[in-house]
Amino acid sequence: MTTVSVSSSGVTATDVVAVAREDAPVRLTTDALAAMATSRAAVERLAAATEPAYGISTGFGALATRHIPPELRDDLQVSLIRSHAAGMGPPVEREVVRALMFLRLKTLASGRTGARPLVAEAFVRMLNAGITPLVPEQGSLGCSGDLAPLAHCALVAMGEGEVLGEDGGARVPGAEALAAVGLAPVRLAAKEGLALINGTDGMLGMLVLAISDLELLCATADVTAAMSVEALLGTDQAFRPELHAPLRPHPGQAVSADNMMRVMAGSAIVASHRTGDPRVQDPYSCRCAPQVAGAVRDTISHAAAVAQRELAATIDNPVVLESGEVTSNGNFHGAPLGYVLDFLAIATADLGSISERRTDRLLDRTRSHGLPPFLARDPGVDSGLMMAQYTQAAMVSENKRLAAPASVDSIPSSAMQEDHVSMGWSAGRKLRRAVDNLRRILAVELVTAARGLELRAPLAFAPASGAVVAALRERVPGPGPDRFTSPELAAAEAFVATGAVVEAAAAVAGPIR
Repeated sequence: MTTVSVSSSGVTATDVVAVAREDAPVRLTTDALAAMATSRAAVERLAAATEPAYGISTGFGALATRHIPPELRDDLQVSLIRSHAAGMGPPVEREVVRALMFLRLKTLASGRTGARPLVAEAFVRMLNAGITPLVPEQGSLGCSGDLAPLAHCALVAMGEGEVLGEDGGARVPGAEALAAVGLAPVRLAAKEGLALINGTDGMLGMLVLAISDLELLCATADVTAAMSVEALLGTDQAFRPELHAPLRPHPGQAVSADNMMRVMAGSAIVASHRTGDPRVQDPYSCRCAPQVAGAVRDTISHAAAVAQRELAATIDNPVVLESGEVTSNGNFHGAPLGYVLDFLAIATADLGSISERRTDRLLDRTRSHGLPPFLARDPGVDSGLMMAQYTQAAMVSENKRLAAPASVDSIPSSAMQEDHVSMGWSAGRKLRRAVDNLRRILAVELVTAARGLELRAPLAFAPASGAVVAALRERVPGPGPDRFTSPELAAAEAFVATGAVVEAAAAVAGPIR
């Protein structure tokens, strides 16, 4: 596996996904080590001065008026981490913890935090050893950054706190986890406690991971939508290129329409009703699929632009400027991230909503144009996919609730010193659940559309649709008597998650972007 190099100039979204999900090894470059050493010298000059400097020789937040004597300053940093590691609730997912650790490492490597290279090296060694601090879900207000989640990570670097076991369930003391891989705890010095926790890394990590997931799910939604339109005896003419970019130049819409047109190409089912069909127009859930999926794509593009800017940012307070000046700022506020996390939740909910409408239409004999009720083998004896749609509808409704924005909320903390917060962490948490729901919603549409296509026999479906159905049938059986449905839907979800739906379609239709 390719090693991800962390320099003083930032990292990419691809780097984040590789470290968080693929356990890619990490290394610090020589320029990063040099930048950290330079900024550390500036911090040590302030630590030796008689004039108070925030976070170096003072307390924090509402306690910043307290001047801390030199002999207590190392204890100040340790106390900061211990007190701020105050999260509650179930553990955050391993990939999120790895993402936020890697992103904090990126900021340390910038040379703008004043932390010593050995502190950054501790995070490198923990990531490469697979040590995942236990980070409780609740505790961050998204300002000043993700304080509590990052403090739980820093606590483990100090040889305290808890670590998730290899199975994700067992909890191991931090000191024991470090000792098991030959790592020594870090003793923090002036400014380093703040440098480890004053960042937007949890919000940004969840945003980057969600964007990666949603890019795949948008492509998958184009495939499942095309299969549903085909199975419903819909037309592909609404997806012609001259109806999109020239008339309404939203880039995502044109991409989705092109994907759907190519997936439906060569369908004998579509050709069978091209003439003599009394229907003038398909329903919105079919005809407007590119407009909805395209808007989701464009929302993802906007979110990706915000993520790219944040990946290039250095978030800490105080921060060491190139001049050597150490000064306070407000860059830790998570508003830019919170807004787009919420925006993505809205788009995610709508993409799932339109998918469910196509599924319901396929199962309703009054609207499916000749398919049996609920696609059952023997309707009345068999219920077919009736309950699969119930499950899908439940997730669609949950996603509507999850689309309520977290970032419009704010609650003061730290004795009104931190009197406006972003709630970006909460926006990220609910977006992750919404994305998981969308994956399952599309899996249900996939299973339903595939069965609908097969029930159109002897008419042949489009070659690209056929490739997807054939690949699905290696995991999920086709039409027949009622079976235990839940495992089959879970298999379909896994099929979606791996990208196999898009790969199967693309092998015939060309790239599904």
